[in-house]
Amino acid sequence: MKKLFRAAAVAAATALALTACGGGGSSADPANVAPTGEIKPREISWLLSRPADGAVINIMKKLADDYAKDHPGFELNLITTPDRPSYIQKLETLAAANKLPELFDTDATPFAQQLARQGKMVDAEKLLKSLDLYDSYRSGALDYQRFDDGSLFMIPFQFELEFIWYNKALLQKAGVSVPTSLDDIPAMCTALRSAGITPIAIDGQDQWPLERYVAYQPFREAGPDFVQQLKKGDAAFADAAGQKTVNWMADLGKADCFQEGFSAQGYSDAQNLFTNGEAAMYNIGTWELPSLATDKLNPAVRDDIDFFTLPTTSGSATAANEFVSPSGIGMAVNTKTYDPLVSDFLKFALQKYPAEYAATGALSPTTDVETAVPANATPLYKKALEQANNLGAKQAMPWDTQLDPTTNGRLQQELVLLVQGDITPAQFTETMDKAIGQNAPKFFK
Repeated sequence: MKKLFRAAAVAAATALALTACGGGGSSADPANVAPTGEIKPREISWLLSRPADGAVINIMKKLADDYAKDHPGFELNLITTPDRPSYIQKLETLAAANKLPELFDTDATPFAQQLARQGKMVDAEKLLKSLDLYDSYRSGALDYQRFDDGSLFMIPFQFELEFIWYNKALLQKAGVSVPTSLDDIPAMCTALRSAGITPIAIDGQDQWPLERYVAYQPFREAGPDFVQQLKKGDAAFADAAGQKTVNWMADLGKADCFQEGFSAQGYSDAQNLFTNGEAAMYNIGTWELPSLATDKLNPAVRDDIDFFTLPTTSGSATAANEFVSPSGIGMAVNTKTYDPLVSDFLKFALQKYPAEYAATGALSPTTDVETAVPANATPLYKKALEQANNLGAKQAMPWDTQLDPTTNGRLQQELVLLVQGDITPAQFTETMDKAIGQNAPKFFK
């Protein structure tokens, strides 16, 4: 997995250089969101990084089939690569060759912002406004897709909330309560370990879950601006907010917070550890509500499961109702191939998508539909959904979508070493600040 992330980082740097040095720019205007002319049905493609059997793909397949009934010859070709590192390589290779399809998935990464600056992505804010859809979207769903300058070039298809799920019985056995501060968690882990309980189940293999943790203390200490400054080299891990998270991550390791051998265990390993009652806590989003808040959950633990939102800290710069609330990977529209057909299909699909998505029991990125709570849901399902009605204006951005790819790959490696005690906080700080200093200017200066 580490090799994949290194490869993705190299591909990102290479592709960025190629696109910047002559990969070819689009002759189309990103602001021209209403192309005129005849609608000529043909096959269009969407390059995706989503589960092949997930709700987004299934719904869009259905909508494409519905559209084709009135537009014979139309077909939506879904090019799916769920594995994110492999997807990044494919996306950036196609971008370098100026061969991106009509639609493609991307996070609001530095690489994607380069594509937008080169005129290769349609202005999504103007597009949604032209379709009279913009005002129906949750502000948080749109804000998650925005670049640093506030511009919007990706359309969200999801809206998720991330919670820390916990087992009430295991906390009671260890004599601990739900933490009121992030600073309480290391001592809480120590108490759980003393009671023979694994404190936190984590997917270490995919690396992004551990990267969530390093973002928490700076978000509470200095707000969402810290990572915006850090990634450009205008802030550093040597700063107060940076040192707080570096030392906290080291403390999580010293307290043995994560399961033994966590770095080699994957998504299903972590989930099974929690749902089998072997771990006290599990940090995951509402996309797992079907597994954690329905009768699919192990009956032995079902009545003991609850969740809490990201704890604050003393003097926190952000509020308790402000935490990670992502709208997932977004969909970008290629300016080079944007024509009346693509425009008309998007209008058709985006108008119908929210109701279809909400019917699956998921939170829509829009507020004009109500999520259908499944018949087999536990009370936690509705409780989790209701959290979306009381969110603050700030949100904690996952760092893997913010840092340049080379620095991000290095961070993921160094975090594992820090938590495992293989390097000191001082060594981590020196390595990461050096990495940012070397890599950030290529992307942000």
